[in-house]
Amino acid sequence: MIDKRFTLDTNILIYAIDKDAGIKHEIAMDIVDKAMFVDCVLTVQALSEFFSAATRKGYATAEQVTLFIREWLNVFPVAGNSAHALINAISTLSEYKLSFWDSMIWAVAKEAGCSIVLSEDFQDGHRVGGILFCNPFLEKNTKKLEEILK
Repeated sequence: MIDKRFTLDTNILIYAIDKDAGIKHEIAMDIVDKAMFVDCVLTVQALSEFFSAATRKGYATAEQVTLFIREWLNVFPVAGNSAHALINAISTLSEYKLSFWDSMIWAVAKEAGCSIVLSEDFQDGHRVGGILFCNPFLEKNTKKLEEILK
């Protein structure tokens, strides 16, 4: 049994509304739908990036994206950036070779008590400071994803 508190990276949220993403859309929708009922924390950063990317790339209007975010704020606990998370993120940059924004997602997730980040952007199976990065779109992670979401 794994500790199941987790967070969703921006790409999961984007695929959840991108109906042209095929199987990734279906998987992301399933993740978001089930995550509402388990120990999932969203980050302000992922929600901010979601707003920016979804509106910039034309997946939805600003009003529609705002509605998604408001709904998610009502059902998920949300973790914000803190000064402590910023320092932790900066300190991981060179050691783990993450981008600054990926380091911030990691640091906020760690501060929120998450043990898993669901994302396709990180190296699947890689652990940073006790947090596992899991790509939910890889077939090899189907069972792991099922366990996380139950």
